[in-house]
Amino acid sequence: MTPSTSTPTPLRLLQLNDVRLVGRLTRDPEVRYTPKGAAVARLDMAVNRRFKDGTGEWRDDTTFVPVTVWREAAERCRERLKKGSPLYVEGRLRSTNWETKDGQKRSGIEVEAYRLQFLAKTSGDDMSGGGSASSADNDSDGPAESSAAAPVAEPAAASAGSNDDIPF
Repeated sequence: MTPSTSTPTPLRLLQLNDVRLVGRLTRDPEVRYTPKGAAVARLDMAVNRRFKDGTGEWRDDTTFVPVTVWREAAERCRERLKKGSPLYVEGRLRSTNWETKDGQKRSGIEVEAYRLQFLAKTSGDDMSGGGSASSADNDSDGPAESSAAAPVAEPAAASAGSNDDIPF
């Protein structure tokens, strides 16, 4: 038998970018507006993990995660959330690059939320567990919703452009 000389078929990988988090806000939501008037909220969440270390002692590990929320959902976050509020977030990871005022290049990862669940009951809620908020509207600022039944964020058409449109 002679070995095959044909080129191997490239491996096709499933593309998956899905994040689900439950945590508490580490500060009040910061809401700004793009030049086109779309609201953008910046949330900082603390997500805890409890585990036993090698000695059998319980330890807590906290991860701090930046979250971006768009449009009406961003407005609802400003109205209903504050430092310490419990929150469930569904979204996707998004890498960001920016330059500091002194010219240093920086990069980071954030969660771009497409579904939120407020976990604390507020005075206007009639069900326990709070309400929910999800991205809506289909203008050109930020992620767009592709289905009314299951909100799914898609990257903005200009995502390859600069981050000057995002006011953070």
